[in-house]
Amino acid sequence: MSLVLGIDTGGTYTDGVVVELRSKQILKKAKALTTREDLSIGIRNCITNLDFEDFKNISAVSLSTTLATNAIVEGRGCKVGLLMIGYNSTDSLPAEHNYVLQGGHNLKGRPNAELDLEKTRQAICELKGKVDAIAISGYLSIRNPEHEVAVMGMVNEILDLPVVCAHQLTTSLGFHERTVTAVLNARLIPIITELIESVKKVLGEKGIEAPIMVVKGDGCMMGEALAREKPIETILSGPASSIIGGTFLTKTSDALVLDMGGTTTDIAILKNGVPKINQEGATVGGWLTRVQAAQIYTYGLGGDSYVQISKDGEIQVGPQRVWPLSVVAYQHPYLVDELKMKFDKTYDLMFAQATDCFMFLKQATFEELNDQEKEVVEILQHGPRSLYYLTQRMNLDPNLLNLQHLVNLGVLARISLTPTDLLHAKGTYHQWNREAAEIGVEVLASRMRVSSEEFIRLASEKIINDLCITCLQSLVGCDAQNIKIKNTPDVMYFIEKALSPKQDQGFDCSFKINMPIVGIGAPVRAWLPAVAEKMNTSLIIPEHAEVANAVGAATGKIMETIKVLIKPGEKDGTYLMHAPWECKMFESLETAVSYSLDKAKQQARLAASKAGAKEFELVVSHQDRYAQASMIEKDLYIESLIEITAVERPEWEREEIKEKFFVDCAEPVLSNAG
Repeated sequence: MSLVLGIDTGGTYTDGVVVELRSKQILKKAKALTTREDLSIGIRNCITNLDFEDFKNISAVSLSTTLATNAIVEGRGCKVGLLMIGYNSTDSLPAEHNYVLQGGHNLKGRPNAELDLEKTRQAICELKGKVDAIAISGYLSIRNPEHEVAVMGMVNEILDLPVVCAHQLTTSLGFHERTVTAVLNARLIPIITELIESVKKVLGEKGIEAPIMVVKGDGCMMGEALAREKPIETILSGPASSIIGGTFLTKTSDALVLDMGGTTTDIAILKNGVPKINQEGATVGGWLTRVQAAQIYTYGLGGDSYVQISKDGEIQVGPQRVWPLSVVAYQHPYLVDELKMKFDKTYDLMFAQATDCFMFLKQATFEELNDQEKEVVEILQHGPRSLYYLTQRMNLDPNLLNLQHLVNLGVLARISLTPTDLLHAKGTYHQWNREAAEIGVEVLASRMRVSSEEFIRLASEKIINDLCITCLQSLVGCDAQNIKIKNTPDVMYFIEKALSPKQDQGFDCSFKINMPIVGIGAPVRAWLPAVAEKMNTSLIIPEHAEVANAVGAATGKIMETIKVLIKPGEKDGTYLMHAPWECKMFESLETAVSYSLDKAKQQARLAASKAGAKEFELVVSHQDRYAQASMIEKDLYIESLIEITAVERPEWEREEIKEKFFVDCAEPVLSNAG
């Protein structure tokens, strides 16, 4: 048997599966709460919950994670020193210390200026002791990387720190975006290293001796060594795994894949079995990178979204994430009694909901806190408490106790009513404490002056309608239309008539999605049937949908692509090859192409081996581009594009698809054939 352990560490749950690849069987599956203070605890609990005995026969361990994405969004990571060569980006950059060095190249790969070795050495020495990693970005280094390579060599001589060069991460134009990508990659190195080390520790405890693979943002896999070197490629890893898992579990070629987790809903549009790739690069935390990733649309709506009554009396769900009342009360049953002690329903709360409770997460330096906050932290260190309890114990007016600062610092977590609690109150979900959920519903229902049943109906309709809008918004985005549906009243006028029709309205509207919805994630069975009905489409919720992310991690493929560009040289009849490793001139196009193909194949083999592939095929694409010229007899040569892709397919796929990725003059070459 060929057994793979797939693990997905999400914001709320860590999912695990054991997959037998040849038969495509899911042998075991399990979930555990993610422990963000120490990820290894949640991973250990998840693997233990698998109740699997044959760990010694696990052949590979595959990980997907939101860790890199969350770190960028939250501004976390190590301190980075940035060395820019030949250009000073005036836009904001995520680096602590920036230096601009003489050098850089033009579009032909020729130096704009020579490196000033003395000033370069001086800048590197000034970074000593100030940063934890170095990023190097040269102007048009994708045309010639020699200056980046030279500076990297000097850094390695002077500093004992990780070094990242922009040309190693992308071949796309855009100095600022390449620079951002290099800096973020450097910032993430210790974070991904810590994750991998934590996983390896748990695997060692369980007696699992297998290589570790990590899912990239485009859904493909890379090995542990490459993940440590290029952690930036793991951004959007979790959502990408959900696409792969949904495809594996349903065998649906065209679909809207909707992954509803605890914190977010992620949507991808699947065409011919593959998601659209964002060619411009993924944007995370407001930073546009040059990392290729699946085109995924993310919305702040999940099982743990904050259910609130807004100032105008409307129900609002998300985008903030909180802990569900039912989950925390299951662990701390005394919260049920505290929830029964209610604020007067006529009393307006400025900074909280009447259902809010808080729990202690981690200590802060006391210089960050005022006296009131210190008192709250001291109380909550003994266990979570309701807002009502805190205000009574501290003898405070509730509107004089704003705990958002402590929540933002990560010192406290907010606990309140969520969609998970609504399902408990309805009786359709039974895992945690139902009574706490029912009391939470009763509290907000009384403040809206409706019954608990009516509140559940209204809140459920809000969640379902918001999910419908996320589907429509994703399809609009896939059509490359920059329309923000919720911010466009004219559009919302028709959508509201379609999603929540009134009996006396003069006309009806409806939508029809021309592809099925594939639902994955723990909450989808509760919410998506009504969504599919309103969208007039079919719904596919596969078996094991609740652990599809982990399935995607276990069943992905390795793909590494090497790109080479050939352009006319500065002299007639000459040709310049621009590759990630060198810039070289040739006297004929045939020689340039032949040399480029041979070198690119070598580099693709090396990249595939570094990514962890053992048996792979090389897929070769070579395209010469010409422009028609009316004034001369023959067409004008523009450029040649060469792409070599090394593909290692999962065992179950190798015989099913032989030439799916072959384009133009594709020539498969097995790695073990040399």
